[in-house]
Amino acid sequence: MCSMAYTRKSSGSKSCALGSPKCSNIDMSLRRMRSANCDIQRGYSWFAWHSQVLHEQLEETSSQEKSCTKLYSFTHILNGAAVRLTSQQADVLAKHPSVVHVQKSFKVQTTTVHTPEYLGLPTGIWSKMGGALGAGEDIVIGIVDTGIDPTHPSFSTVGQKPYVPLSKYRGTCEVAKEFPAGSCNGKLIGAQHFSAAASQDGAFNASLHFASPLDGDGHGSHVASTAAGNYGVPVILNNVTYGKASGMAPRARIAVYKALYRLIGGFIPDVIAACDKAVADGVDILSLSLGPNSPPGNSTSTFLNILDLALLNAVKANVLVVQAAGNGGPYPKTVTSFSPWVLSVAAGVDDRTYPNVITLGDKSVLKGTGLAPATKGEVLYPLILAKDATEGQGNPGFAPSDCQEPSIFQKALVTGKLLICTYGFNYIFGGSTLQQLVKTVEAVGAAGVVLVVESDGSGSKFDPVPLRIPAIALLSFADSATFLGYYEANTKRGQNGKALSFGATAKLGDGQVTVYTGQAQQVALFSSRGPDVRDFNFNDADVLKPNVMGPGFLIWGAWTPIAIDNAAYQGEHFAMISGTSMATPHVAGLSALLKAKYPAWSPAALSSAMVTTADVLDQQGRPIQSQQLSGGPTPLLQDATPFDMGGGALNINAAINPGLIFEAVYLDYIKFLCSANMSTPGEVLAATKTACPQAPGIPADLNTPSITFANLVGTKTVSRTVTNVMAAGETYTVTWTNPADVVLTASPTSFAIGTGLQNTQTVGFTLRATATSQTASFGRIIFKGSLGHTVHIPVSIGIKEP
Repeated sequence: MCSMAYTRKSSGSKSCALGSPKCSNIDMSLRRMRSANCDIQRGYSWFAWHSQVLHEQLEETSSQEKSCTKLYSFTHILNGAAVRLTSQQADVLAKHPSVVHVQKSFKVQTTTVHTPEYLGLPTGIWSKMGGALGAGEDIVIGIVDTGIDPTHPSFSTVGQKPYVPLSKYRGTCEVAKEFPAGSCNGKLIGAQHFSAAASQDGAFNASLHFASPLDGDGHGSHVASTAAGNYGVPVILNNVTYGKASGMAPRARIAVYKALYRLIGGFIPDVIAACDKAVADGVDILSLSLGPNSPPGNSTSTFLNILDLALLNAVKANVLVVQAAGNGGPYPKTVTSFSPWVLSVAAGVDDRTYPNVITLGDKSVLKGTGLAPATKGEVLYPLILAKDATEGQGNPGFAPSDCQEPSIFQKALVTGKLLICTYGFNYIFGGSTLQQLVKTVEAVGAAGVVLVVESDGSGSKFDPVPLRIPAIALLSFADSATFLGYYEANTKRGQNGKALSFGATAKLGDGQVTVYTGQAQQVALFSSRGPDVRDFNFNDADVLKPNVMGPGFLIWGAWTPIAIDNAAYQGEHFAMISGTSMATPHVAGLSALLKAKYPAWSPAALSSAMVTTADVLDQQGRPIQSQQLSGGPTPLLQDATPFDMGGGALNINAAINPGLIFEAVYLDYIKFLCSANMSTPGEVLAATKTACPQAPGIPADLNTPSITFANLVGTKTVSRTVTNVMAAGETYTVTWTNPADVVLTASPTSFAIGTGLQNTQTVGFTLRATATSQTASFGRIIFKGSLGHTVHIPVSIGIKEP
């Protein structure tokens, strides 16, 4: 599939008649497009003309030539269009004098109950906004995702304070058979869908994916409820209440832009169209729980790929963009949110757990994972291994120990016993599911199930889901071996190995009881890691990614019962899932609270306040930990670095009183793009319609709340300018910890700063490399204020060459 992207120049004629001399080049290119060989495989193309008439000329060509189909025109975050062309047609059009940039399209994927309390919202920032019922008032969060279930109680206005019309929001609410009039109710303030690219690709099926904002996947509803779902919504599955859900900004408005679809993900033209419309509609925050699989290979820089350029213009329009960092961890260079104008979110593991125990007949107790009810009463139940209860092999796609086929079990032998099954390869990579396991256990009349593993690796892949039958998973090989040893010691077998009697017994505890450990967040094993990369060749960038961390592991949120691609939650209204997709709406919702507090703040100011006040230490003053591969079910822990969590774990109660912020505006980002080893002035001009300054400097000059050098050679000096955003002046002292093999100095090391946004202070930092190293090293700069404010920024240094 061939996909191209074009962005147009800002200068040129504003009008011309078709066929006139002014339009001769246009007509020629379009004629060449029409005559181009269209028998090759077709795809999606992005391109932009320099005047509206060129959009119109393209529209005419599109209507005449079905091989050249215009999908979207963009007028807000990009000045261009998305069109389906052949590769040959795209090559011809790329030579047109009004076409300045060609880029191939790509696909993207969809890279709460307890978290408000865990983050201290009820007694913190919510209490300053009139409680949960006022938190986020009149802030609009745009959600670009898989849509929304408008009937879900997380988005209901029943019993809520009325939502008055919001004049600043200019969006619409689509109406369809499955998304009837009235679906938008003030809480849900807008809902639209974008599927032109998916439709042209042939992947879109209206009966499966819904040509409306309706969520057929569940992911979009989950994201929306996490960001701004109603406060105190009971979470009920299998007739068990797991608590009450709430979004981070429960009074904020939700505007939905559906551009991702179940089973197929999303196409970048649809995503850009959704973002373009969200900005035009007037959203305050843009939440993107999506991203590419890897750095796009069709631009000279990751920062110039079509999505990041669109997001730059969203920021230019004063919209804060919050994006998932990706789920490629714990491996380095897996972040797929690249640019410094985007707030990239890592996923943290909070302190909520669902442990369970199994008590054996010899009174020994083994710990496991539950989310399932206990066996009835205090009696011990006989145990039976799956292989001792089956006849025949059944479907060759399953192992008998998977317990996926009731028909191969001897029901009379299994009824009333605890069935022992194996969680292994087929559950992780094949078609075995816990839902089918439950059906098997119920069909054969077993009292419950015990899952064992054949390796620690299998145990590390287990993702707990709520089950309606008594169950426990023993996720370590050692515990599984101990348990099976007990079973074999109490099972009498004949000479042929067939079980003759079953003497092993056990009972299961209640795994539906939540246990809170009180631990600080840990960086989740799956959360993508830095360093950031600046091109498709994975060369390191002088940009810190991710930027901040939010809760993203086993998060409860709204779900749609019509979802079909997650068997665990089919027919359910809530789901508990993990990913940076879940961390992102946490941060988006918290950003909405900050925006409500400081409506005049820029996206950079909002990001800075959250990054510079984030937690880097736990309650005992120890470094926050990062999960790493261990080969077993329990990850190894090591001190988290900025490449794991950016500035740290977001602490919104500190962010509302940040002291200083690091401001950056659109032209600062242009200067960054023009800086050394990034892009040519022509590329930047073509992509942004803005010329490079005379002396753009180096990438690390960008006024971000971090300092990053991918390869520090010799001595470099950079500066950071801070702005006091508090009501009183303050005196600050600057201290720091040196990265390994680096000597850092600052000037001045103390300064007094007044009030108001115009009161700023610039501090110079000199970094000198003292040795080379194949690994990055990290330090931290701290601004300590006389009134109690503490502002910290991470320093990340690579020294690969002398």
